[in-house]
Amino acid sequence: MLFTSLLVTPLFSQDLPKGVKKNTSVEGITEYSLENGLKVLMFPDPSKPTITVNVTYLVGSRHEGYGETGMAHLLEHMVFKGSPKHPNIPQELTEHGARPNGTTWYDRTNYFETFSATEENLKWALDLESDRMVNSFIAKKDLESEFSVVRNEFESGENSPFRVLMERVISGAYLWHNYGKSTIGNRSDIEKVPIENLQAFYRKFYQPDNAVLTVAGKIDEPKTLAMINEYFGKIARPARVLPTSYTKEPTQDGERFVELKRTGDVQMLMALYHIMPGSHADYPAMEVLTELLSTEPNGKLYKNLVNTKKASSEFGYSFQLYDPGFVLFGAEVLKEKSIDEARQAFVATLDSAALVKPSAEDVERAKTTILKNWDLEFRNSERVGLSISEAIATGDWRLAFLFRDNIRKVTADDVYRVAQYYFKPSNRTLGTFVPEATPVRAEIPDAPKIEELVKNYKGEAVVAEGEAFDPSPMNVESRTTRTEKPNAIETALLPKKTRGNVVAARITLRYGDEKSLMNKAAISDLTGSMLDKGTKTKTRQQLKDEFDKLKARVSFFGAGNQAGANIETTKENLPAVMKLVAEVLKTPAFDESEFEKLKQEELAGIESQRSEPQAIAINQYRRIVSPYPKSDVRYVGTFDEDVENIKLATIDQIRQFHKDFYGANNASATVVGDFDKAAIQKIITDEFGSWKSAKPFTRIASPYQPVKAENKAVETPDKANAMFVAGFNMPLQDTDPEYPALVMANYMLGGGFLNSRLATRIRQKEGLSYGVGSQFSASSLDKNGSFMSYAIYAPENAEKLEAAFKEEIEKTLKEGFTAEELKAARSGYLQSRQVARSQDASLTNTLTNNLYLNRTMQWDADFEKKIEALTPEQIKSAVNKYIDYSKFVIIKAGDFAKTKKGAPAATAPAPLGGSEKK
Repeated sequence: MLFTSLLVTPLFSQDLPKGVKKNTSVEGITEYSLENGLKVLMFPDPSKPTITVNVTYLVGSRHEGYGETGMAHLLEHMVFKGSPKHPNIPQELTEHGARPNGTTWYDRTNYFETFSATEENLKWALDLESDRMVNSFIAKKDLESEFSVVRNEFESGENSPFRVLMERVISGAYLWHNYGKSTIGNRSDIEKVPIENLQAFYRKFYQPDNAVLTVAGKIDEPKTLAMINEYFGKIARPARVLPTSYTKEPTQDGERFVELKRTGDVQMLMALYHIMPGSHADYPAMEVLTELLSTEPNGKLYKNLVNTKKASSEFGYSFQLYDPGFVLFGAEVLKEKSIDEARQAFVATLDSAALVKPSAEDVERAKTTILKNWDLEFRNSERVGLSISEAIATGDWRLAFLFRDNIRKVTADDVYRVAQYYFKPSNRTLGTFVPEATPVRAEIPDAPKIEELVKNYKGEAVVAEGEAFDPSPMNVESRTTRTEKPNAIETALLPKKTRGNVVAARITLRYGDEKSLMNKAAISDLTGSMLDKGTKTKTRQQLKDEFDKLKARVSFFGAGNQAGANIETTKENLPAVMKLVAEVLKTPAFDESEFEKLKQEELAGIESQRSEPQAIAINQYRRIVSPYPKSDVRYVGTFDEDVENIKLATIDQIRQFHKDFYGANNASATVVGDFDKAAIQKIITDEFGSWKSAKPFTRIASPYQPVKAENKAVETPDKANAMFVAGFNMPLQDTDPEYPALVMANYMLGGGFLNSRLATRIRQKEGLSYGVGSQFSASSLDKNGSFMSYAIYAPENAEKLEAAFKEEIEKTLKEGFTAEELKAARSGYLQSRQVARSQDASLTNTLTNNLYLNRTMQWDADFEKKIEALTPEQIKSAVNKYIDYSKFVIIKAGDFAKTKKGAPAATAPAPLGGSEKK
């Protein structure tokens, strides 16, 4: 049953379990410590019907020794292999409907699961994490299969020139410190690590005194603290003393050059500067400087490279790390463009940051963007429960709040001073080496004393609490108000109290019909992409500034016969945000210079996919299973056709398309969260009520289309990884009696977390693929369904992977699923639906879909009852009725020719293992 308790008053020492000490509390988060050294962060949030349990271990690639590269990440995989009390962790995660993962980075590793807020689930999660903290098997038999999965993950990164170039630049910048080594590690270390070394690494670092446990969401704090003490408190404090890392990177004494040559379709530039540790007082100014240089459309790199068409895109990231870290900038350049001209502009722009002081206005604009993102992140307890790992890894979780405070204090003088100090050629790794008679160097400061920074820190007032909301279908239905009138925008409004008064909304416009949209697919896509590039009264930059000031995350979309916006903001800002969104949708500027930049970006995106196995396989598969004529808006084009369509598109076509098709007479608006219902309904009516599209809307039917089975291999030379896609169409609607059975069949076959049949066989048992799974869908309005499966793998394993896939499909057809499989999967699937309904953005999509289909949440309730009533016999019958292996369309893309010749697969040092996810 869901916890019913509200947030409690702060605990006093006499209320605490024996051996538990309260340390400090900041803005709703309280830190405790156990006698064995475990730190515990509690973040109660009654507005979330979910709980997130996250364990952060202070071990990452920075702590690896010689021959141990990738060990922290490999261990992350191994810890999912089980412990004495939890021998099948993937199965348990699925049964509990959890959204889990594990990630590894330079300074930390973390494991988390978000699940429906029940006492049973919380006890299970705490028992799981406490047991695998010190009792994980880390067995040789598991290593033998898992190392090849990690190697497959390594190879998937080797397919990307972007990732490999980034790894080369970072490794070129570091001579000694482990930040120069990618988190995913060196191929030979991954393949040859002795199990005894891995076990010793685990016993050394996976201990309570080297971990921080965070529990966030709908919890009873005293009760949860007692549970934590029960499960974790019995773990003994280890006798060993962890060594302090002491390797310090020498001051760089000259500009360094890296050149990478391998298969690819676009040119790239990157530049790295060594910077201060993430806890240093100057780091916030560096973050602002990075934003000033790289933000679109007002950043200097964007203006000097993209606006001038020297590059198609650019980026900048500052890495907040425990030891002195780095900031990285880059640009993407089309093949036909001059890389030398782009490099000159790139370097000149970076150098100018140390020569020209930024304006106070630009600095405030950058700060507003950074603070907006921080604020929205820390209003969501689930996000905080995970993102707090980064601050923990930097030295202390309270650094996250100090970062926000210090961003507010940053001035133009601070940014200029930091740029002058760090942005020196001798501190840069770039494309050329330039000798200097008297080099000027940047001495990188050590991290300050963290204890001094956070001592007695109290933070700001805790934001508003939310209500305890029940996400069951019928409660959602009872709380939702709908207005549905012919030829007018429909609305579904669900007001509820949320933490920090956050609200989510979605506006969806539907337009055109099969005939009027003929030969307009590319124009529809480009029109949607141009929406946020300015309005008739606001430039692109002014529009971005307005959304930042309103603390709004807004994404606009448009393609095919739909357009609209997804919104996340706060209650006080929602009225202004809705009006601004209406302005964007109704009166976009369609500036010709912005359109030309968009075309360059789109072309670069297509060109970068031309040799990628995943993009090629998926494109060819979609072209086969969606056999529409070239003029149809649903037609899937080749890369060449897409390029041609973009090049031929004109701004006048975009303007005319918007004039002809955009309007709100077949539209919907959905709002979920903290808002004034009457006020928002009035704004929606005022802004969209009289806005009509010139051309009528008629739903484009998508009937079932049988396609001929085929099995095709596509060569992608010099790519270490391959892609497998297999599936077919079926005549099925989601109102058909077999639909629930096929949903559960897919969930058990390829949809569960690591323990589906395909994942268990292909990843867990045989170690053939890092990513393998399946998808199933059926239309709500047409008898048109589809099943699709996928896997990434090494080309030399093509025959093994396809054979394993076929065997699992045939086994399912022959044997069906057991009652035990169904029981566990049903529990996990239904809980995952409840977790999805607890996310306001996800719920807006559900309500939007229901408006269009004229459904209520009763449909969801009835569907879940059908899932509850399913039997293994019903599922087997449905599978055998609809799934036939002889109908499969199978597309494989990879460097199979090299494998057939017996040549070794292309190898290279590992790519950047940034936040490697399972």
